Amino acid sequence: MKHLKYLIFAISGLVVLSCSDDFLNPVPDTVITVDSFFQTDEDVLAGIIGIYDALQGTNENTETNIGRANRGVQFEHLLTEHRTDNTRNATLEGSKSDFHRYVVNANNVESEDYYQSMYEVIFRANNVLSFINVANVENQSKYAAEARFLRAYAYFKLVRLYGDVPLVTSVITAADTETPFIRVASDQIYNQIIADFQDAINNLDNTYKSRASKAAAQALLAKVYLTQGTNYVAAQQLCEEIIGTSYSLESNFSDVFYSELNNELLFVIAYASGVPSESQSFSSEFTSGSRRQGREDGQNIVNANLIDDFMMYGGNRGAVSYVTFPDATEVAKFLPEGSDVTVNPPTYGTNPRDAGNDYIALRYADVLLMHAEAILAGAAETSNGPAIDSYMEVRVRAGFDPVADRPTVLTKEALLAERRVEFAFENQRWFDLIRFNVANSVLGAHATEMGYVFTSRSLLLPIPSREINLSGGLLTQNPGY
Repeated sequence: MKHLKYLIFAISGLVVLSCSDDFLNPVPDTVITVDSFFQTDEDVLAGIIGIYDALQGTNENTETNIGRANRGVQFEHLLTEHRTDNTRNATLEGSKSDFHRYVVNANNVESEDYYQSMYEVIFRANNVLSFINVANVENQSKYAAEARFLRAYAYFKLVRLYGDVPLVTSVITAADTETPFIRVASDQIYNQIIADFQDAINNLDNTYKSRASKAAAQALLAKVYLTQGTNYVAAQQLCEEIIGTSYSLESNFSDVFYSELNNELLFVIAYASGVPSESQSFSSEFTSGSRRQGREDGQNIVNANLIDDFMMYGGNRGAVSYVTFPDATEVAKFLPEGSDVTVNPPTYGTNPRDAGNDYIALRYADVLLMHAEAILAGAAETSNGPAIDSYMEVRVRAGFDPVADRPTVLTKEALLAERRVEFAFENQRWFDLIRFNVANSVLGAHATEMGYVFTSRSLLLPIPSREINLSGGLLTQNPGY
């Protein structure tokens, strides 16, 4: 992980071992060994860095066996972008092609891996929290806040993708055979997420971009409130507390993705190029055909209707976001370091399968557009000046005229279209469609156009069968699966 010197420490291996049979239920020997590990402030900090390691995941090129290493966020585009009208897999072969066709079943290994990866984050966060009193007194509040931020981040992903899920806020012992498998109502999950992010806001500062920060917690809490659709005023206030601080839009859209840890970024999951244990492989998997750099023949292949929206709403963002070849249109936002797709044949640097492109979890443009969304407050349109100001700040960066292109009324449809072209391939579209309450209509029309079958069951992914089997039937399945 760039800018966080990774420590090779015992707890990482212990957590992986504890997940081999039941990722929420460590065996007693593991608990004893972890107890002996946390002895100093440095040990607690090492445990926190280990939580980020779980989010980062293991490069598929480094360890090909998915049963031995979780991928963290490296499969997230499959569960998000591929399930929207934005992108698709290049082929119909294998479980990774199931997402864009809405045929994911409870045995899908990528969905299972993502579910496990997020609970790995939660398990590690709970582990740190249970030993927080080992840390120096002056560090305990911020260490706890950082662990709670990461737990909330994982639960926010899980609850939106899988619905009701088990709520685990302490380390599970061998005696507890039910907590890891009892699904809890989403409202309770959100209450925990809100409490965790509020603690992060109260106890963190803005020192880091590749670790939790106050601003990142504020922005994510605003998104939680927008997702719930019940507290638009609080969401607006949280965004306004970030606007005008040290964060700003990069003047060049390309710099957002290729100028590391720039001023626009609030929170990234960082990778290091050419370092197998700290790199990612998703960048290479976005290439296809004769240009293929990854292990498979192309993921995140761009759909035609997204290109149409770029032509209409994208401004100068299209050239940065995608590249068109005779046989496919591919993502350009995350080209591996050293790539040059303007030559024939294109080149992709020296380490495309060990890429260092950071996963961008949150950036300032999102804060601005959430600010407009909060003021819109679920309505069809608004003429509110500050809402239009925030919307236009993003649009002007894309090359639109601040006067001639400024609308007198900002509509929900225009805001959603703006989010689509601004955040294409950043795994936001699925959550946006759900939050704007248009997923059924947009994805139903997309499925009809593409020859897929989309039903309301597709709004939630299935709970992995493996976890249901481990639970002995305590863990229930989502409707329709």
